[in-house]
Amino acid sequence: MNRRGERGLTLLEMMIVAGLIALMVGVSFPAINSGIDSLRLRSATDAIVSHLTSALNRTERRQMATEVAILRQENLLRFASADNGYRKELAMPDGVTITAVRPEIPGVDPAAPRVFLLHPGGVIPRIEVEVTNRRGARRRVSVDPITGTAQIDRGQP
Repeated sequence: MNRRGERGLTLLEMMIVAGLIALMVGVSFPAINSGIDSLRLRSATDAIVSHLTSALNRTERRQMATEVAILRQENLLRFASADNGYRKELAMPDGVTITAVRPEIPGVDPAAPRVFLLHPGGVIPRIEVEVTNRRGARRRVSVDPITGTAQIDRGQP
């Protein structure tokens, strides 16, 4: 039998290729996971801005008071208007946690639910929500009481 004409891979060659693939996956997995965590954090802050803006606009356009409840224990925000037609809930995605709600009230547990009321034609309350992902990256969403706009701040408090 002539062995020179046979082609194929040896078991050792296949094991080397499988080892190289495993090494590449092992090196790239943390970077991919970090990217997903950052994407979830960005998505969560964008959603908070969108919902706060919607509540602010609804208050002024419909001339009805709107309640913004931030529930740290449940990791969500609730929006409700004086008319029963407006009820929204925004849950944070997996790996994103509401870590602070400002301004803090002295003597009140920081983990307690916070409720802000938006009144038509009234003063817009200063609201700031800080969210953190698993890797410790933080973003803050705040409502500027002067302009009445919600914005994202990536800096430290």
